[in-house]
Amino acid sequence: MNFMQKLKKRFIQDETEDVSTKYQEGMTKTRQSFSSKINDLIARYRTVDEDFFEELEEVLISADVGVMTVMDLIDELKIEVKRQNIKDTKLVRDVISEKLVEIYYGDDQEDIAQLNINDEGLSIILVVGVNGVGKTTSIGKLANKLKKEGKHVVLAAGDTFRAGAIEQLEEWGKRADVDVIKQEEGSDPAAVIFDGIKAAQSRNADVLICDTAGRLQNKVNLMNELAKVNRIIEREVPTAPHEVLLVLDATTGQNALNQAKTFSEVTDVSGIVLTKLDGTAKGGIVLAIRNELTIPVKYVGLGEQVDDLQKFNAHAFVYGLFADMLDDAE
Repeated sequence: MNFMQKLKKRFIQDETEDVSTKYQEGMTKTRQSFSSKINDLIARYRTVDEDFFEELEEVLISADVGVMTVMDLIDELKIEVKRQNIKDTKLVRDVISEKLVEIYYGDDQEDIAQLNINDEGLSIILVVGVNGVGKTTSIGKLANKLKKEGKHVVLAAGDTFRAGAIEQLEEWGKRADVDVIKQEEGSDPAAVIFDGIKAAQSRNADVLICDTAGRLQNKVNLMNELAKVNRIIEREVPTAPHEVLLVLDATTGQNALNQAKTFSEVTDVSGIVLTKLDGTAKGGIVLAIRNELTIPVKYVGLGEQVDDLQKFNAHAFVYGLFADMLDDAE
């Protein structure tokens, strides 16, 4: 059984069928673009040669996989093709799918997508990202997911500068049926986070999710604000924040990668929430972020519904990427 057949068995015949459906439907745009280009490439080349690899390189870069990641992948593919003595281009698809998973995980285990949640005491999740990427929506969806898992969740409306941000978080709080701690618009974000911590502790909450300002125009101000918030959190809960999640919009492609680099300079980002993956034909940005920044993608947005925020799984991602081709792998 080859790797693509294993993917099909894993996601269609076992308990992860719902996950496979989410990824398959949510990655339609990326898959259609990627599959058509791969199929076209395979149709034009009957044998695996240097020209084939050069065009494959272009296909991967066009999917926003990232130049550095593509170079690593092509090198790995060449070694594996030579090792297996593969001549037929159709057989390369299976090697590509397997290497994509390997490159994503590297030396790490699949549990890198797990949130760092305390079994005892309060866990604090700090959520950062520029305005317009879906930060507040992602917080609401994450709160809903954790609530369904039996966690007592509280939200802190620390984005006090963007007009309507507090009201938007309050609305998500109602949908998820969780408390939202807030102050007036324009208030000190660190003061709101402090109130949030105290409220979460007094209510014996399991998780406090903190929204933050998303202004990138002045990186110094952003750095100062986040540093102040971090000092408050560390003072009140010395082991926190347990997660710093950066929200990125998948449809912005390489710009998302640049945002990730900027935020990594001002705070210790522990994971990525990649929104609107269903809205782009360039979903390869997942691999670029992971490979170039060594930050795991922990959640992906695969639709607009409240339950469309999915825990990231590289096997499910590759399944979503190759689903249209899997019948050929029988």
